[in-house]
Amino acid sequence: MNMPISLESTLAGVAGTRATGRIEAGRASIVVDVSGLDETARDTLEAAVHAAVSALPDVATVRIALTSQRTARVVLAVASGKGGVGKSTVSANLAIALARGGRRVGLVDADIYGPSQPRLMGVSDAKPTAHNKVLNPVPTPYGVPLLSMGMLVAADQAIAWRGPMAAGALTQMMDANWGAADTLVLDLPPGTGDVQLTMVQKYRPTGAVIVSTPQDLALIDARRAIDLFVKAGIPIIGLIENMAGYACPSCGEISDPFGTGGAEAAAAELGLPFLGRIPLDIRVRIASDAGTPPAAGNGPEGAAFQGVADKVAAWIKGNA
Repeated sequence: MNMPISLESTLAGVAGTRATGRIEAGRASIVVDVSGLDETARDTLEAAVHAAVSALPDVATVRIALTSQRTARVVLAVASGKGGVGKSTVSANLAIALARGGRRVGLVDADIYGPSQPRLMGVSDAKPTAHNKVLNPVPTPYGVPLLSMGMLVAADQAIAWRGPMAAGALTQMMDANWGAADTLVLDLPPGTGDVQLTMVQKYRPTGAVIVSTPQDLALIDARRAIDLFVKAGIPIIGLIENMAGYACPSCGEISDPFGTGGAEAAAAELGLPFLGRIPLDIRVRIASDAGTPPAAGNGPEGAAFQGVADKVAAWIKGNA
């Protein structure tokens, strides 16, 4: 039957164009679009619609279905061919710097076996909630919501999972309630295994950022990561050279324990953009351990991360 005007008016009053419905034999069936709303806003809207419709004289029961359209998001994969190159630190600071630049950013710690983002983002003791079996990302002090396996298992518990389980964990985090986020930064595990394949096949990143230290061993593995994305048709946004140069705090002399210029030379050889160098700085290590990423402040140690983020943001503007 046609929807009575009283129900139409009621829904418009509490939900605008988000709700439609009908009444049959005293039962109101309502559909509410909650696209882009966080858990609190969803619950508030659902409760308001339920209360308003229940108050109508011809309604005995109310059934509400919540629907949501998947938001088209920029997905940035931060990858490396090997561990120990500072990929997680780069991911956290890149996410924060992009958020400070005006993007609405979420951070997915897809390094299933070695999650470190809860510590880096200052939320080590936080646990995500869920709504209708969908995870809600954890807010952080830096305006970048986060999901990580580090929030779901004890800090000293080994995550001894086979590939399909790790891929399933990535799916849960990617399909979480990211609300109005327009950008997701993925901190991928090192290598080119199951998690990377699931990510490439199921979520198809907008682009990939490759992190390497300057030495040849790291660059050999970085090339493998690049090859994976190239074969999958994922654009390479560029290379970052991390741990590039160390300034002695006593005398100021610059030394290069991992070499210098290797990532920039590799980028030139491969015809890829070079996004910048991030120095080997004890202040970055101290801030990271303390859960206060340098990109969240205005100190000189955060400038290199901001420079990289500016180039990534420009790439997004021109390509996404």
